[in-house]
Amino acid sequence: MSRHIVCLTFDFDVMTGFIARGMTTPTPISRGEFGLVAIPRILGLLRRYEIRATFFVPGVVIDMYPAACEQIIAAGHEIGHHGYTHVPPASLSREREEDGLVRGNESIQRVCGKPARGYRSPSWDLSPHTVELLLQHGFVYESSMMGDDYTPYYARQGDQIRLEEACVWGASTPLIEMPISWSLDDYPHFEFVRTQSTVLPGLMNAHSVLQNWVDDFVYMQQILDWGVLTYTMHPYVIGRGHRMIMLERLIERLREGGAVFLSMEEAAGEFAERGEGR
Repeated sequence: MSRHIVCLTFDFDVMTGFIARGMTTPTPISRGEFGLVAIPRILGLLRRYEIRATFFVPGVVIDMYPAACEQIIAAGHEIGHHGYTHVPPASLSREREEDGLVRGNESIQRVCGKPARGYRSPSWDLSPHTVELLLQHGFVYESSMMGDDYTPYYARQGDQIRLEEACVWGASTPLIEMPISWSLDDYPHFEFVRTQSTVLPGLMNAHSVLQNWVDDFVYMQQILDWGVLTYTMHPYVIGRGHRMIMLERLIERLREGGAVFLSMEEAAGEFAERGEGR
């Protein structure tokens, strides 16, 4: 029997991504604060459709806004690890990366009563040590890589990436990779960001993005009997009015098409139970 799973995920970063990029003036800080306005809207929508989602939250956000995080947990959603700060681990030493894992899980343990089972890297970039550290600290799944679109797989450890010789691939590990894509992330489609060196234009028409997101699900149904499609959103991005309407339409159209909505932990567990890819 065919089964097509959708994971709705929300990176609840508030202003930490801007701070990590040195954008600490009042406007970018307030831009992130809009996430606090958006959280009740998102939780209300998920409640109406009885959907359990996954929220990836930096530890420092839990420490700043425990009440908002407690609302997410009270609504029955999964809290995943998103670093302690929003600094990408690829830019950290092994010691600082591990410290962020530990501190982030301490914050999650404080509000959830248990450590996170899943991890998503800030900015979707891993260091050479990340997989090893995640396994060492008891994580079951990771969601920052793009080696597939509809099928989870087991992350490798110890790749040797070389310019003028063939790359040498490391060994498969027990860490389940729940793949993602920039095309299924709300941020590059919708956010306008201007720095001294770059401009991210964003501000796409939500109807066009909706059609792309629906079509990715339709294609999964066409080619696979079982698969998982992950959408990545940020409360301060998706929480704007016309985008909330888009999100509700997405849920309705996917549900009409037979989607099964699960948290990432639930979807990773189902993949593991299938015993494939090892």
